Amino acid sequence: MPLPDTSPAAALHVRARDPENLTTAPSAAPSGTEADTGTESAVDAGDAVLDNPAWSSLSGHHRSLAEGNEHVLRYPEDVSPFVGVRDWGHPDVWDAILEVFGHGAEVSVSHADPLLPEGWTPVFSVPGVQLVQTSRLVPRPDEEAVELGAADSAAMNALVERTKPGPFRSRTHELGRYVGIRRDGELIAMAGERLHPAGWTEISAVAVDERHRRQGLASRLVLDVAFHIQQRGDRALMHASAANTSAIAGYEKLGFALRRRLEFGAVRTP
Repeated sequence: MPLPDTSPAAALHVRARDPENLTTAPSAAPSGTEADTGTESAVDAGDAVLDNPAWSSLSGHHRSLAEGNEHVLRYPEDVSPFVGVRDWGHPDVWDAILEVFGHGAEVSVSHADPLLPEGWTPVFSVPGVQLVQTSRLVPRPDEEAVELGAADSAAMNALVERTKPGPFRSRTHELGRYVGIRRDGELIAMAGERLHPAGWTEISAVAVDERHRRQGLASRLVLDVAFHIQQRGDRALMHASAANTSAIAGYEKLGFALRRRLEFGAVRTP
């Protein structure tokens, strides 16, 4: 069965902090790890860089794109909504976020479950999963796949608009290598690289036009992207909405496995 071709956008669970107690809560085990659930994940959750992939990416591979300060880094608005926070437990973290985003701004929050100070409000929340490649994954290049770039931006965004695979903006293609399949001159499928935490590369924006689904195109492109990731010496990871069980099953069939459960979402600054 071909890999399902949709991957809904993710969001993050956040909790309002008791205004009578604004002290920083003690750190907890990441949601979905063994310490949190009492069950063993399908993959060893020991690679801590994946617990904070946006920060690792923005402070490392994507440093040239990063905007922010010593505590908080973000991508330009037309590149990605993702935000990296060095340490949610630091006493200055909320002031640092406000410094970067200003008042009344929507801020993406991922791989964390922070207690919000008074005046900060949750915007949306969706449970998600993080998947990583295993030895079962057999990446391979695809002969029909073509590399996409700035000249293809309009076509890429049009495909994203039709398929809704998740956050994708006019310059998202600058985050890494993107590939697609064209038929009769039309871009009908794509996938590419998003976050680059140290030693890893995220596969994202897996999208196939509805008229061309159930042909295995998504699987082929995921394996092509994974092949080039592996050629660089990195390992592949993916994120998906926990509700998208068909996509998760497809990724697991290819050779990915659950590392952790998490929440994705956004908060609004006061």
